[in-house]
Amino acid sequence: MSKNKPVVVVGLMGSGKSTAGRLIADSLGLPFSDSDPFLEARYGGTAAQLAARDGADTLHRYEAEHVLHELAGEPQVIAAAASTVEDPRVRAAMDKAFVLWVDASDEVLVQRMKSSDHRPDFDPAAMRARRDPYFREVADLRCDVGAMRPEQVRDAALREMGLPVEDPR
Repeated sequence: MSKNKPVVVVGLMGSGKSTAGRLIADSLGLPFSDSDPFLEARYGGTAAQLAARDGADTLHRYEAEHVLHELAGEPQVIAAAASTVEDPRVRAAMDKAFVLWVDASDEVLVQRMKSSDHRPDFDPAAMRARRDPYFREVADLRCDVGAMRPEQVRDAALREMGLPVEDPR
């Protein structure tokens, strides 16, 4: 694998997609694209605002457009909204990328989301039931972020991609 292949980070809310994605992008010297800034720039609102304004189905279409748009361009690291794996076009487009699934127990995800106003009614069990089969389908590597620090996730992804990992000493 080379640094010229896009990387897509998937997982449920609170799993640390943005954190892991930024670390990987920095290590690879690639740009980083996160769905939240993309949505604000292109559609004029946060995910929560767009869901309230346009409905969840429209928000999910916008989130899928983010991944499809970024995968059509130069290689980069993309933090994909969890909903995107439900779109068959996105799953097919991910074939050309290295896909990292960041995951944790429902308890860990609920704890992480308590401080967020992004989704106050977040129910990881319901989301997991819908999306885990798709995460399994597309993922090249799954990391348990409840047990791994972000730097360990980055290093595991780099190793899986066949790239050198810097010695922290």
